Amino acid sequence: MVLERELGQAAREYADERYTDARRRLKRVVGEVPDLPEARELLGLCQYRLGRWRDAVRELEWFAELTRSCEQSPVLADCYRALGRHQRVDELWAELLESDQPPEVVTEGRIVAAGSLADRGELSSAVRLLGSRFRWPRAPKEHHLRRAYALADLYERAADVPSARVWFTRVASADPDYLDVLARIAALD
Repeated sequence: MVLERELGQAAREYADERYTDARRRLKRVVGEVPDLPEARELLGLCQYRLGRWRDAVRELEWFAELTRSCEQSPVLADCYRALGRHQRVDELWAELLESDQPPEVVTEGRIVAAGSLADRGELSSAVRLLGSRFRWPRAPKEHHLRRAYALADLYERAADVPSARVWFTRVASADPDYLDVLARIAALD
């Protein structure tokens, strides 16, 4: 009962963006019950939010091992990307494609994998990966906005301003308050 309460409090702290407090609490929970997937997952996410990539990798790899789940693979891949471990990013992306995850999770993985390619100077490959079979829906959801915004950013980095404008404009049409999309469009002029 005490551990459940601690885990619940840590989840509230995480939701309130009090990552350091949540991390401290979760370390105690994990110390008592090392194989509790929910604690490992949340601790890994706290470490990620705090930019503690190696610590996040350790916890999220443990979570994946305990659950045999790919649901946190995009976050894990982003940690490896931050560490410059691009081959591991590619492996996680391949595993995610073979898994049965919802479109939101696959989209996040795709964004990270494309970012990893861009980090390596492979902008055209990154654009292809992010743009592959991407059709703008009538009622875009958050993951569509994220993908379109990331694709527009890659086009801009590749000096393809017309394509960047098209994708940034689609995002702005769906949600003019999305991130800094209006400023990005204005900066293209």
